[in-house]
Amino acid sequence: MFDPILLKAADAEIVSDAPGSDITLLADSDTTDGGFTANRATLKDGVFGTPAHFHTRATEFFFVLEGKLQVLVDETLHTLEKGDFLAVPPKVPHAFGPEAGSDADVLVTFTPGMARFDYYRLLDRVARGEADPSEIAASSKQYDNHYVDSPIWRAARGQ
Repeated sequence: MFDPILLKAADAEIVSDAPGSDITLLADSDTTDGGFTANRATLKDGVFGTPAHFHTRATEFFFVLEGKLQVLVDETLHTLEKGDFLAVPPKVPHAFGPEAGSDADVLVTFTPGMARFDYYRLLDRVARGEADPSEIAASSKQYDNHYVDSPIWRAARGQ
């Protein structure tokens, strides 16, 4: 059991994994007794988004607060709009980014919780040139973030 968590917006840590892609850190597994991890992804139009990946232990939930989010689930592309919800179970490859022509503001949660904040901080350091991108691949087991190739996702994102 964990204590109630109240995080005021002014006190939230915000990191960036690319220009126009901010991650607001809300609650990590160390503060939720492993119950969940939560962040807010704010993605500007034109941002690539995440590469295709999967998690072995956690279900990842997406709730679109504003805009439109393009999501790959296994080999199917979906467009989520404001108010839409998606749950991706463990071991299912997925990726997400703003739909072309739209920004996206998304609440992202994981259960059970995974220590993810240091992963997001690593992405921020790589984006700022303070860490080597090879550290991301080397951390896949630690952060349960396993990248996979997806020609469907690359084509959808114009790559």
